[in-house]
Amino acid sequence: MNTRTSFLIAACALVLAACGDKSPDTASVATEPAAAADAAPATETAPAPAPQATDTSASAAATPGSDKPAAVVTDCATEIEGNDLMQFNVGSIAVPASCTEFKITLKHVGKLAAAVMGHNVVIAEASDVQAVNTDGLAAGPDAGYVKPGDARIVAHTELIGGGQATFVSFPVSKIQGDGYEFFCSFPGHAALMKGTITVGK
Repeated sequence: MNTRTSFLIAACALVLAACGDKSPDTASVATEPAAAADAAPATETAPAPAPQATDTSASAAATPGSDKPAAVVTDCATEIEGNDLMQFNVGSIAVPASCTEFKITLKHVGKLAAAVMGHNVVIAEASDVQAVNTDGLAAGPDAGYVKPGDARIVAHTELIGGGQATFVSFPVSKIQGDGYEFFCSFPGHAALMKGTITVGK
């Protein structure tokens, strides 16, 4: 019975594909019953949404182990989002080599206040992130959890709460080589809210 159902589903999918229907809904309908019949086909067909990630020019710079897409960069600027689940919506930012200044806009799409679930974007070398966070914690909420005058920080936005937006612009020349990250310095957030930032060659 399971084999017959699988063949029927596969036949329906082929007919729809022949008619030109390439919508993601067809793929999800085809993979859900297959998962019940046999785990292996579901694993093989599940990566169908992958082309969306490869459509972004900076997808190769994604954080190792991150399934988040690369930020979309237009005119030496990008926009990223933070939410109440302590997540950024992107895992990497690739700055074009032709840019001399770069702008990052942060939108907090959640509802919680900055005192409870505040977010910012801080850029520093990956090797300095822990120390920058430790010093930011000591600086406290009035400083936006960023130590004033910290030379290890390339740039940072202010700390914002739900429904707010902020931005920072900085000289691209401040990013020297690979090994830089963007992260949120609100206490405990950097463990989840981080990604890589690179400059094209």
